[in-house]
Amino acid sequence: MSSSTPLTRLAERLKRPFSGEGAASRLRPAAMWSEAVSTAGLALAPAWSKVRWVWLKYAWPVLSVVSVLGWSVLAASILLWSVGQAYGWQEAKAAAVAAFVLFVLAVGFILGRSSYGVVLDLARTRVAVGDSAVGSIAVSNTSTRPLLPAALELPVGAATAVFHLPRMKPQQVHEDLFTIPTARRAVIVVGPVRSVRADPLHLLRRQVLWTEPEDLYVHPRTVALAGSAAGFIRDLEGMPTTDLSSADVSFHALRDYVPGDDRRHIHWKTTARTNKLMVRQFEETRRAHLAISLSINTDEYETEHEFELAISAAASIGRQAIREQRELDVLTQKGPLRCETGRNMLDDMTRIVGSPLRKTAVDLARSLADTIPNASVVFFVVGSRVTPAQLRSAAASVAPGVRSLAVRIQAGAAPARANIADLTVLTLGDLSDLAIILRKAAA
Repeated sequence: MSSSTPLTRLAERLKRPFSGEGAASRLRPAAMWSEAVSTAGLALAPAWSKVRWVWLKYAWPVLSVVSVLGWSVLAASILLWSVGQAYGWQEAKAAAVAAFVLFVLAVGFILGRSSYGVVLDLARTRVAVGDSAVGSIAVSNTSTRPLLPAALELPVGAATAVFHLPRMKPQQVHEDLFTIPTARRAVIVVGPVRSVRADPLHLLRRQVLWTEPEDLYVHPRTVALAGSAAGFIRDLEGMPTTDLSSADVSFHALRDYVPGDDRRHIHWKTTARTNKLMVRQFEETRRAHLAISLSINTDEYETEHEFELAISAAASIGRQAIREQRELDVLTQKGPLRCETGRNMLDDMTRIVGSPLRKTAVDLARSLADTIPNASVVFFVVGSRVTPAQLRSAAASVAPGVRSLAVRIQAGAAPARANIADLTVLTLGDLSDLAIILRKAAA
């Protein structure tokens, strides 16, 4: 048996005589070129994988130490030396030697090993907008010799904080505290902590990572709705429907006994008085199930502040529903949010990124009606650019018997209530007014 590689098989095929129908197919340059490229790629794949491994393992850690300025100085040294050699310019050669000496001297500043024990501790990994996010860095010298002063860098989102370490004796611990601004809703990546060695001119820069990055969730600001939530979810047992049942928790009336009825529901006092079997009749109830339709289409909001206010309002309503152990679903144009716990819901609220979308609040309402058909209370949280006609269309998608409310965000507006057919429209201008407008909805 003869072994052949993909490249040799391709070469043998190209050497075949062009005759018959096979010649017509082999004469297509595009097809042959495509096959040649794919075959060559298969043959070179193992070699490329090995080259890439060597690059990442050995070459990149060394070359990444050189800064942009360092590469510029090294290139200038080579260029000046070449020009000096070609034209006999001693000044160019002297400048080239000086630049090269600077580069060589910079190597001495980044050599050596540091032995640190670094602990990054965030007091809380989840805070609300405006709350203090405090953390600490504890650095210990784990070696048996003193360590010279150094600098530690802590990336915090797009910014970088620098901590200066003093000269540390063996086993000495140095601790620094820091505060992270939380003016905006965001997921901030904190870390990893890295030690940096660099020369005075920053031609070379060597860094070592000491910790793993941590996520800090800056949740949207929310308000407590204790007492006002009962305005739109009245019964702890559920909301009564028009359907009658022979077994439930909401008593409706008495009726004559029919064979097959559960004897446990016989009302014996009435039976003794009327001398005929009477059974209890119940109303079917359903557990209060909240569904929140949160539009993240920024075209429907006047300002970014309105958009953030909408997220805070939806988060406040959802958080209250979870506290009361209600079933909850929150839907946006980009899909549902996790609502198993308040923490999961607020985490997903924090990750929301608004953008102009083709899908409007009306489309979102229709999606909610399709995906959450068993909701008993529906909230539409929309921006000030959503028109009454659009709100009417959104309400039309809700099944009959479902309580529907629209929270229309309009920054600076006074709290107000209006009705569009069966839809209750609540105008919200400030988050602190949310409890007020919900009480108005219950009136």
